Amino acid sequence: VLLLTPFPGRPFYAINVIFVGMVKYAQKKYHNQPQRTPVSSYGGIKKSLGAGRSRGPFGKFVPPVPRQDGNENGGPQYKPYGTGPTESSFPVDERLKNIEPKMIELIMHEIMDHGPPVNWDDIAGVDFAKATIKEIVVWPMLRPDIFTGLRGPPKGILLFGPPGTGKTLIGKCIACQSGATFFSISASSLTSKWVGEGEKMVRALFTVARCQQPAVIFIDEIDSLLSQRGDGEHESSRRIKTEFLVQLDGATTSSEDRILVVGATNRPQEIDEAARRRLVKRLYIPLPEASARKQIVTCLMSKEHCCLREEEVELIVKKSDGFSGADMTQLCREASLGPIRSLQSMDIATITPEQDGQGWCP
Repeated sequence: VLLLTPFPGRPFYAINVIFVGMVKYAQKKYHNQPQRTPVSSYGGIKKSLGAGRSRGPFGKFVPPVPRQDGNENGGPQYKPYGTGPTESSFPVDERLKNIEPKMIELIMHEIMDHGPPVNWDDIAGVDFAKATIKEIVVWPMLRPDIFTGLRGPPKGILLFGPPGTGKTLIGKCIACQSGATFFSISASSLTSKWVGEGEKMVRALFTVARCQQPAVIFIDEIDSLLSQRGDGEHESSRRIKTEFLVQLDGATTSSEDRILVVGATNRPQEIDEAARRRLVKRLYIPLPEASARKQIVTCLMSKEHCCLREEEVELIVKKSDGFSGADMTQLCREASLGPIRSLQSMDIATITPEQDGQGWCP
């Protein structure tokens, strides 16, 4: 052990010399060794949601960008996550430089919807709502050069009505028919145990939407996210609402941005008045009428090769008065299990499709 006498007036000089020497020796030894993952508990890779901020063995920041051409040791190449966009397809924009990469990855993989396309024919009934949406939303997004000034599209739409009437389906259809990117969020998507993470996620969501415009941000159960503000609510909840109101008001966006916010709820009276004012167009989505219920039954049962007679379909429509679209779908799903229940005496593993179809026709 080498003991150094401290300099007069500088008692920690010798200790600093020893510490710096040890660090330089460790760095030299590390760089001379083959590259491998550090085993130090402090220098190991920090695992977190998305592309976390990893640190090397000496505290250097490692950017969360995976290698596309394999690692330095000839390891496997990077594979895209699921069927969604890869990190290489993230929008490269100057506005994203202040957004954390893990939030961008979360939005692109979990909030951005990558489901099958939806057409207007997939929505039974609500002809007035569909015609209104085409006029004020879809056409302006397709031809922004025509719909300018007073003809410009609204920034927010509120869809309200009983549960199960297809409000979410309408939001997806708006995005599909206008060629827009669809973002679907709820109150749980913005909930975090860390103070300040919720409003950061809201800001990141609208920033990514501006980079992916035209974009549709669908907020399911908007009454739980933007409820009436009061003195007894938590401070973090109030900050999230304030950030949402700022983004909805367009204070940080341009008037030329093609971003539409669609809110869905069955309790519109519980939405904050300031948020309701920003959703300027409000459409009531009622329960399906008799013709719409008939269309739902005919469409769903035709996929099961059902041979119901016309009078039987009319009887189902008559007895299902007051059913929502979700109720009609569940009714058809239960009916499709009828042939299986009638073959209880047979082994389910030996049933052929022809035997299954015998239960539908007389």
